[in-house]
Amino acid sequence: MSVEYLKRGKSEAERGEDDAKTRAIVESTLKDIEARGDAAVRELSEKFDNYSPERFRLTEQEIEHLIGKLSAQELADIRFAQDQVKAFAEAQRASMTDIEVEPMPGVILGHRNIPVQSVGCYVPGGKFPMVASAHMSVATASVAGVPRIAAATPPWQGEPNPGVIAAMHLGGAHEIYVLGGIQAVGAMALGTETIDPVHMLVGPGNAFVAEAKRQLFGRVGIDLFAGPTETMVIADDTVDAEMCATDLLGQAEHGYNSPAVLVTNSRRLAEDTLAEVERILTILPTADTARTSWQDYGEVVLCDSYDEMLEVADDIASEHVQVMTDRDDWFLQNMTCYGALFLGPRTNVANGDKVIGTNHTLPTKKAGRYTGGLWVGKFLKTHSYQKVTTDEAAAEIGRVGSRLCMLEGFVGHAEQCNLRVRRYGGDNVPYGTGAAPKAAAE
Repeated sequence: MSVEYLKRGKSEAERGEDDAKTRAIVESTLKDIEARGDAAVRELSEKFDNYSPERFRLTEQEIEHLIGKLSAQELADIRFAQDQVKAFAEAQRASMTDIEVEPMPGVILGHRNIPVQSVGCYVPGGKFPMVASAHMSVATASVAGVPRIAAATPPWQGEPNPGVIAAMHLGGAHEIYVLGGIQAVGAMALGTETIDPVHMLVGPGNAFVAEAKRQLFGRVGIDLFAGPTETMVIADDTVDAEMCATDLLGQAEHGYNSPAVLVTNSRRLAEDTLAEVERILTILPTADTARTSWQDYGEVVLCDSYDEMLEVADDIASEHVQVMTDRDDWFLQNMTCYGALFLGPRTNVANGDKVIGTNHTLPTKKAGRYTGGLWVGKFLKTHSYQKVTTDEAAAEIGRVGSRLCMLEGFVGHAEQCNLRVRRYGGDNVPYGTGAAPKAAAE
């Protein structure tokens, strides 16, 4: 096996943000929000967003006014994207069925899929107003049947962004707040005088939002721990350097720390892509961001074989994985660690992010090793239930349960079982002992 890095990004140690500093800032900020509620939220909004309206929650009239600023085409595009997202979410929801089985006569076991009762959806908007993020969280929660959906987004250029607000409203948000950062997720999770707390937080955000969600996890549920956008291109010589470079830089423009990696078995493609990246950076309007990201976090990995490419890709476990090879379905069948796959040269990450229908809130920082991304199932809780309907079953299950409880030393547990054996089985089980098998009792 021979893996050669034609370009390396920063090491894991070098990539580390000042986690301790971020953690301390978030911790003190959340404590302040919990203690002072709306007053703390307003101060934070003024400090970080220079925004202090009469109220942070938009009225129906304000929402309609903002939506009215969009063109007919812009509204049609938002509706089209949401139709795609909802259709896929509805298909996913249909695959999750309630069940009820009777593994033995008189014993009924089952589960129900119940929506989370309230969700706070955060839609970021610092560098770019993330219209599509509203589809992914709000619309998907709506398909899941969440009865209360609160959505928050920061002001953009001093006022609510019409596109984001329209996407939230059309997606099914019941409450819309113009709030950003820690103050948004903190207010939704902890509650204030004017914002009722939610049961779950979802949606991407910057390092402070991600850390706030991490610290709030346990008090509320969260979708996943998210970091900067990541992209990987797995390619062989069936595609050209322009396509590889375009797909890499298309995600590198997200931020200054967005990893972009090419994994290939073609030295020619690797070298041509390095050159093509430099050419595109001379004409890309967002080149300042993309160039820094590529210089610090871009990598080109040259492998000997497809098996080697697969191993490298699974080890990196990138958020977005664009596969353009002569065996795309082979990668689909064999890859195990990633956020989402984009198969073939006709497919691209931008379409997945904005319109195609799959969810773009995905695991980063190798979290694809143990979780997938946001989907309709994240908004559903699978709760089990059990019911014993006959005397015979109550006694039979009780006898075994009694003995297993005594095996563990739980006498009080055993008595719950013994009581049923006495009442429904007619066995005189001495108090605090394990029940005898049915044949012995008879």
